[in-house]
Amino acid sequence: MPACELVIFDCDGTVMDTEMMMAEVEVEAFAEYGAAITATEFNTRFAGTASEKIQEIMEEELGRSLPEDHVDKVRQKMNERLWREAKIVPGIMEVLDGFDQPRCICSNAGMDKLKIELSKGELWDRFRPYVYSARDLEGIENKPAPDVFLHAAKEFDVDPKACIVIEDSVTGVTGAKAAGMRVIGFTGASHTYPGHSDDLTNAGAETVIKHLKDIPALIEVMSMWDGLDT
Repeated sequence: MPACELVIFDCDGTVMDTEMMMAEVEVEAFAEYGAAITATEFNTRFAGTASEKIQEIMEEELGRSLPEDHVDKVRQKMNERLWREAKIVPGIMEVLDGFDQPRCICSNAGMDKLKIELSKGELWDRFRPYVYSARDLEGIENKPAPDVFLHAAKEFDVDPKACIVIEDSVTGVTGAKAAGMRVIGFTGASHTYPGHSDDLTNAGAETVIKHLKDIPALIEVMSMWDGLDT
């Protein structure tokens, strides 16, 4: 049974409580083109999904193409708001102090955005240089592809089975499972919704928690138990 040699965190909705904020920016932008969707609905559908994929889906639903600079404008508005308002998920500092394994970030977000929000939350120096952006790594597909998770395992020279991933989205859980990693689902940020825990479990999370403080104990237990399908 593989001991845990690397703990991989998603960023938005897992260490930074930013998913709802980003949804509000996205919803406001899509409303200009006639989309009627709330931030809560947006998060339920798209949490963890890359902006380009969201645009593709929304264009199909709206029956029209959006301007070529749509994603760039949304990202600029997000970054501006993150500098003002981004907050950490309560308990993440204590969690990082509570285990000895190496840790990293694996996200679909761009590196510019990750540096802004992690710096705002005083977490950049807790993870750098081990912050991996699927969008900015050459040859890496966004989650739900497993690429960014496998890239992290390769960088740390560890077996994927020796990695434990903390994820708040179906997209992220799906990618981590496809990478052959163990996954803890997280529903403790402000964007959680009824059925969130069930969605993460159905996607492959071995357990789901609402409090980050539970992570060190779970890592210890999961290091002694191989919950992966055989």
